Amino acid sequence: MLYTDHLRSSSLQTLVENRTTYTMDALELNLFETHEVASAVELRFDQPVLASMIRGRKIMHLRDQPGFAFLPGESVLLPAEERMVIDFPDATDRQPTKCLALAIDETEVAHVLQLMNERRPRADGSEWSATDYNFHFSQQPAITQLLQRLVFLCAEDHPSKDLFVQMHLRELLIRILQSESKHRHLRPEGFRPPHASTTGPLGEVITYVRNHLDDKLTVAHLSRLACMSESAFYRAFRNELDCSPVEFINNERLQLAASLLQDPTRSIRDVALRCGFNSVPYFTRLFGEQFGRSPGAYQAELRLASTGGR
Repeated sequence: MLYTDHLRSSSLQTLVENRTTYTMDALELNLFETHEVASAVELRFDQPVLASMIRGRKIMHLRDQPGFAFLPGESVLLPAEERMVIDFPDATDRQPTKCLALAIDETEVAHVLQLMNERRPRADGSEWSATDYNFHFSQQPAITQLLQRLVFLCAEDHPSKDLFVQMHLRELLIRILQSESKHRHLRPEGFRPPHASTTGPLGEVITYVRNHLDDKLTVAHLSRLACMSESAFYRAFRNELDCSPVEFINNERLQLAASLLQDPTRSIRDVALRCGFNSVPYFTRLFGEQFGRSPGAYQAELRLASTGGR
């Protein structure tokens, strides 16, 4: 969780969306605190904004989409001039809701996009671009650490802090772009945001992997499907999905395994083979690393839950 207690620099002015602001060259950092239940609170920034939940819960209403719970450890990246309508169902004076909002200079976004297009071009030839939709995501540890560092720098009294902020902000934007790219590639067909095509070599490879999880899948074979050399395919995959092809394959297989284990009649060996694991011990080890328990324990928990603990 982000630590922001040291940011308070002024007394409470309002119980709803009390705001503390730090203005830098590249961004404006805003800490919002809400101390009482409220609904339909409107907020808009004239720059792209990254909002990150710190404490409590908001219900966010964006465009014509259904409202969603915005929770600690989550962020949402919004385009400039995006209208937010927010409910605060749980806020109290003793347990205020807290949210961080970084309003980002659009020239910084443009600089990072240019850098990515020059040094990390997409595999399908399309350009990295700013999203024109609202990207809601769970923070990776690296993103949380960068946000915490930006919070510290904005409050620090240092003559070079604008330079420090710019450097960390650029890394943050690159990591968010890669997270958005991964999210875009991995969303099921029919659930993709507008203008977020997944056509191209990587999209075809992802579809192939998901349809052949019980086959032998190798980087050599997948790179041929993508019409790339193995080294170029590996770089493109890491660049756009922030994981290696093998990590992606294993994750997809483990997600399928978790689904299959909901059937109490399936044996662990059958599930392993159905998901493309020829070694049950290897499957068991990877499953434990992913879910924190063995496949057998996971299946037993599901069986217990389905019978109401009987």
